[in-house]
Amino acid sequence: LDDMNMSLSVVVWCILLQLSTVGAFVGPVKSPHNSIVGTQKLSSVVTELPDSLDDSAIIAAQACADFADANGEMGRCRVDFDTTVGDETFTVLKSSTEFMQKFVSALCYSMIDGLQQRRQDELMRVAQARAKLKRLLELDQQLTEGEDDDEEESEIDEESRKQRDELAEIIKSGGTSGAAPWDGPVARVYFPDEGNAALAQRDWKLGTDVPACVEFTACGGIVTQDTSRDELLFFFCPQASESENVERILLQAEEERGTNLKLTVFVNPNLVDMGVTGYGYAGRLLRERLIDRLQQTYYLRTLAWGALTRKWPDAFSVWQEDEDAPGGYRLISTLDRLPSNPEVEDIYDLENQKGESKEQGIIGALGEFVDGMMKL
Repeated sequence: LDDMNMSLSVVVWCILLQLSTVGAFVGPVKSPHNSIVGTQKLSSVVTELPDSLDDSAIIAAQACADFADANGEMGRCRVDFDTTVGDETFTVLKSSTEFMQKFVSALCYSMIDGLQQRRQDELMRVAQARAKLKRLLELDQQLTEGEDDDEEESEIDEESRKQRDELAEIIKSGGTSGAAPWDGPVARVYFPDEGNAALAQRDWKLGTDVPACVEFTACGGIVTQDTSRDELLFFFCPQASESENVERILLQAEEERGTNLKLTVFVNPNLVDMGVTGYGYAGRLLRERLIDRLQQTYYLRTLAWGALTRKWPDAFSVWQEDEDAPGGYRLISTLDRLPSNPEVEDIYDLENQKGESKEQGIIGALGEFVDGMMKL
């Protein structure tokens, strides 16, 4: 019996020694929840969920503008917007195009000098055109009613007809028809390739969907457009295959424009990929030079059971669907950093009392260690 106890003690001692040796390389064995509960920092400022896509775009634009004001010119930030809940029917670029249009518009009106006044002038032109068109139609109606039935129908004055057409066009265009071309600062949107840039040139209605200050360019190829007036840069869904071009364009813009370049925004970037940049030395260098320097000014990702959001400088906030809560969601956690996908699920599980107890003895820790090693 003494020999058995001695043997058992030796086995346990060997197991403890093995665990401590492994721990020197992979860190201490933790329960799934300890990585969140033990390290998260709560913030008193919670990021609320947006009411709609339009609201989300406005909030994101305001966060970027606030970041630019606080950090000065040549700032770099990123905006991540994903409401697909894992649905890959459409590409990320396609599914976030509507948000991008509204976000670019809101940020341009907030940061491009003279653009807000131009928009007010356009709205005034629309209001004046409506009033003039109404008076012309009323006058035509009076002239028509004053004619005798047996008289030949008088032709509407050609000049009056032309004027009505012009007024109708001003109303239809939102006040941009007939306006002088925009010659102020430019907000340039870089697309991953020339095809998407051409589609945006065709489908994004300049002056209505997006302001007249917006221009479209592809990351690949040679830039032939005049970039001397660029004040805002947007990289829309840049891919790992274009990471070198993106970095080159950004550094060149910062060198040429200097402090005239107010802000650079990366929207849904995917610049590190195993098949292109890899996750090794090259990927790490790219992260250090470019990705890690981007401030997360806005983040919104919908989940099967809720959402994760953040507006700079507020906290990352995790929300869970709850029919009894105001607005249909209740806050379950706030963090000072972006949590990983497993951490988000751990927060949900802990909130809903899923999983095993956090209290684990040596046998539980050993079982978790062995299970993890078997999955390698």
